[in-house]
Amino acid sequence: MDPSSFTGLIFGLMGGLALFIFGMRVMSDGLSAAVGDGMRTLLGKATRNRLAGLGLGTVIGGLIQSSASIVLFIGFINAGLMTLTRSIGPILGANIGTTLSVQLISFKLSDYCLPAIFIGLLISMVARKRQMKQGGQALLGFGLLFLGMVFMGDAIKPHREVFEPWLILISGKTMSGLITGTVIAALITGVAQSSGAVIGMGFAMISAGAITDFEGIYPIIIGANVGTCVTGLIGSVGTTINARRAAVTHLVFNLISTSLAIAASPLFYNYIGHTSDDLIRQAANADTIKMTFSALLLLPFTPALAKLVTWLVPSKTKQPESSFLDDHLLKQPEQAIYACLQELRRVTRLCAESLHLAAEEFIQHDPKRAKRIKVNEQSVNTVKAAMRAYLTALTKNYLSKRQSILIGHIDRCMSDLERVGDHIDNLSTIATRQRAIPAARFSPEVIEDWLSIHRAVEHLLAKVIESLDPENKDFQEIAKEIIDLRECYGETAMKVRDAHFKRLEEKEITPIAGMIFNDYLSNFLRITKHVKGIALAEQQPRFWLKREKLGKTLSTDAPGYLEPDKINPNDYLDRLQSDEYR
Repeated sequence: MDPSSFTGLIFGLMGGLALFIFGMRVMSDGLSAAVGDGMRTLLGKATRNRLAGLGLGTVIGGLIQSSASIVLFIGFINAGLMTLTRSIGPILGANIGTTLSVQLISFKLSDYCLPAIFIGLLISMVARKRQMKQGGQALLGFGLLFLGMVFMGDAIKPHREVFEPWLILISGKTMSGLITGTVIAALITGVAQSSGAVIGMGFAMISAGAITDFEGIYPIIIGANVGTCVTGLIGSVGTTINARRAAVTHLVFNLISTSLAIAASPLFYNYIGHTSDDLIRQAANADTIKMTFSALLLLPFTPALAKLVTWLVPSKTKQPESSFLDDHLLKQPEQAIYACLQELRRVTRLCAESLHLAAEEFIQHDPKRAKRIKVNEQSVNTVKAAMRAYLTALTKNYLSKRQSILIGHIDRCMSDLERVGDHIDNLSTIATRQRAIPAARFSPEVIEDWLSIHRAVEHLLAKVIESLDPENKDFQEIAKEIIDLRECYGETAMKVRDAHFKRLEEKEITPIAGMIFNDYLSNFLRITKHVKGIALAEQQPRFWLKREKLGKTLSTDAPGYLEPDKINPNDYLDRLQSDEYR
């Protein structure tokens, strides 16, 4: 092969693969965004039943690929919203779901890729509704995906004889070739972090005539399923032990599934031809059959699989708290509110942990510590969405005046905690930025001032944790103490700021160090503002629990709420334009 042909092959193959991966991600992002947060809420409910968890995991895996869905499940576990045992059903289902997207790819729709790109782009640009825009984005990704396959096939076709010696080495006609092909496909998928991309490349080779029999594509399929586990393993870095175990569960399942597939290879070779006359369709069918059989085989042994993974990934550290948001409590409104207060307290503890880690990160960088802070911030965001869904479900029941007002305060407190998590994450980000600028280093005096501010904020969060204990009857007195401490913090911060400006005037620190220190102070100040917001909510007259109602179940004949009549928007638009309003 001459240099120009070789260059054309490499660019055509790599460019087509890049377009395929990009199209798959655009399509997956569009589909998952169109579904919305409802899928997250449904996931939390479905995991109580293994079969329902398997089914929902299949849907999610079909929409956003198994590797991305595993990262989603890891986030749920890390946030305490899902247990390891309950996550196994969705994990198994996600692997089945990925094969459904492979089934989609197996249909020869390349002739429609350009119309799909045009129509998808047009819809995403002109549609007003969010779901329509995201549906257009999914269609655009769908077209790009098949266009990438066309480019790969066109690049391979003139040079397919170049691939023959390599493809013989990984052919499943021999056991050594089957194992070698499986390992190579797993390694390539681990780098690409997309099983669909590697399988899509295999399909492109079939279309180009480089692979002509099922034995040639079979090792690529089963190896790609193992390689895709890398994404989950990377995504679990810095998470809780059970979240890391979930990523290992995904790997263990795929290793078992691949081992079964290797053992059953003679059966596939003999009978897969009965499912279709088309080689690409045969490959897609084999992938679906393998995953479905493996998932159904292991589903009854979910507890045993959880124990195996726990043994493989041991830990002596105390397990983090699980979520208190139990849907069974929704028929007992007071008990559900009690659970929400416990959840607020749990999230505050998570923020306090991150704040302490941020101080350590300020002193010395540790990649694992920085990742932990980031993961905690994402967990707080996840809990906020779960809390909002839980409170929304609670409002569908009849609530007393106090309960109606109290859940509004709880929702506001959760929003405050979410912002606290953001600002703590900002502290870590500022520390990363500061380390990259030698001139921004702090003197020992500045570090002491920073730590004094940090200690005051840490004390405030500790008091919030104390005040949010539903069993603490003196919470309003503690809330008043928080407000007083926040005023004391303001005085301390003012002294630190004055000393900071004096150092700048006397050129004891550099201007860039001054800017960095101001960023720190600004985020500390915002944290204390949100802490004060929580304390002010706790001091409201309706912020209390009625103990005698804790075990009371909602009455079946409780009155409902009357929906207000629809307004005429023009009445209000006219008022906005009137002189009296202005």
